[in-house]
Order: sequence, then C-alpha cells, then structure tokens
Amino acid sequence: MSSRPPAPRTGDARERILSSAYTLFCRHGIRAVGVDTIIERSGVAKMTVYRHFGSKDDLVLAVLDRREQLWTRKWLEREVRRRAERPVDRLLAIFDVFDEWFHRRDFEGCLFVNALLEIDDRKHPIHIACREQLARIREFLIELATEAGVADPDDFARQWHILMKGSIVSAGEGDLVAARRAQELGRLLVLAKVPLAAG
Repeated sequence: MSSRPPAPRTGDARERILSSAYTLFCRHGIRAVGVDTIIERSGVAKMTVYRHFGSKDDLVLAVLDRREQLWTRKWLEREVRRRAERPVDRLLAIFDVFDEWFHRRDFEGCLFVNALLEIDDRKHPIHIACREQLARIREFLIELATEAGVADPDDFARQWHILMKGSIVSAGEGDLVAARRAQELGRLLVLAKVPLAAG
C-alpha cells in the first residue's frame, strides 16, 4: 500500500512535522501522541511546530487531509479503478485491495474512524472533519452504485461502507481474512440490489 507519506526533504520542517505526525497518529492514535513526541520524531523545535500549525488540533486536521490524499485518493480509489472496469467489479475489488492491506505488517486501521471515536464531541472540528472524510469515501461508492444501476445509490453506499468499516475493525481484531468475508457478503448485496446481477 502506498499510503505512507513520502520521505521529507531534510530542510523542509513543515513536511517533517506533518510526515512524523502522520505516522504517529496512524499507528498510535491522536490522544496517545503528544506534541513533544512529534517534536522528537521530526527533529524540530516546539516553536517551529506552532509556527507551521497553530495547535495540535490544526496538525491533526492537516494529517487527516494528508490521509485522504494518500489513502483514499492515491491508494484506494486508484487501485480499485486499476483492478476492474465494471462498477460492480470495482465495488468487489475494494475487498481485494483490503485483503492485501490487512496482511501487511504496517496495517494501522482507518484513521478517520479511529479519530472519530477518540474525539466524541460531534461539534469538535476533528470529529466533523472525520465525518466529512468518511462521507467522501461514500461519494465514491455512490458513484459506483449509480453506474451499476442501483435504485437507491446512497442507501447502497452506506450498506457497502458498513462492510468496509466492519472488515477493517475485524482485521484490527486479528481476523486476517475479514476482507474476504466482507466480499462474500458484498456479493449477496450485489445480487439483491444490482439489476441483472444474477444474470
């Protein structure tokens, strides 16, 4: 999976901070990682962190944006489109991509879901940002469902997203074949909701 940030240039302090925070937040969560740990990992002064990011929350929001660029757009959507042509096949290919991800040693789960659960205040900017990130993943699913001729693409996308998120949590529990199980359920959903799928 290519969702890791590129190695920052030596002199690019902002990128070093963002790259370090990205890795730490994805692996350990938001609350478990303090600014001092990010400072130590990135090799910059505290003043430098706050010059580029006004607060830890601002840094978290920047990491969430980076995660969308790297995980959602450059990795998941690109891989799904590369592996299949038909919308239904692309939906099912999501779980082929996940299966490989779940077997990686650096599998870290979904930062958007993890952060959403860590920050349970629905009015907090981080909570809102996570909901928006997840909604944009559903937009991709709605697009595929619409192309497949599903009568209610939004409802279908929400059901498919449940399969995706559930498989990620199951993989976090140690079920390394969770993506294959989710794909089996997905095939049933396709048969029920996609016109002519049974033919």
